[in-house]
Amino acid sequence: MLEIVKKNFEEFYTISGAILENELLLSSIAEASNQIYECIKFGGKVIVAGNGGSAADAQHFVAELMGKFQMERQGFPAIALTTNTSLLTALANDYCYDIIFAHQLKAIAQPKDIFVGISTSGNSENVFCAFEQAKQMGIKTIALLGKDGGKIKEICDTTIIVPHHRTARIQEIHILIIHSICDAVETYMMTD
Repeated sequence: MLEIVKKNFEEFYTISGAILENELLLSSIAEASNQIYECIKFGGKVIVAGNGGSAADAQHFVAELMGKFQMERQGFPAIALTTNTSLLTALANDYCYDIIFAHQLKAIAQPKDIFVGISTSGNSENVFCAFEQAKQMGIKTIALLGKDGGKIKEICDTTIIVPHHRTARIQEIHILIIHSICDAVETYMMTD
């Protein structure tokens, strides 16, 4: 048991260290932070989606933006497309699962908004379709991906790829990235 626990922490430590030395990846995170800051500053909202653990990450991200991260403040406009189970199941049943996020984007997104899609594989079809919809609408996009970025890396404006093969490590780093973005956005909004 102890060996398994140590292995998990060692993997997290190794990937965190590699990211800390990856200026390109860190710059992508800073760029995403700036894009979200500008979106909120100029009256847009942050729209986030993902599947499974990434759906939980999408909701976590929105909670930090709408509630607070570390500072007492007014909430920032954000919505997770993963929370309305009646809508999700209706769309999946009446159309198909691939369009559950794209259909919602088409209904609620405005040109000032930004779409953040989260996929550890980079190949989630419904997240990919949402990126296609965002592109058609002229909405800026940010992708939090893993592994090699999959097909989603080709369609988004800003790509943040956690270069690891294990889904658990990718998800853990995604949360660190989300917290880093929230920290930067909140700090800039509160000192603006």
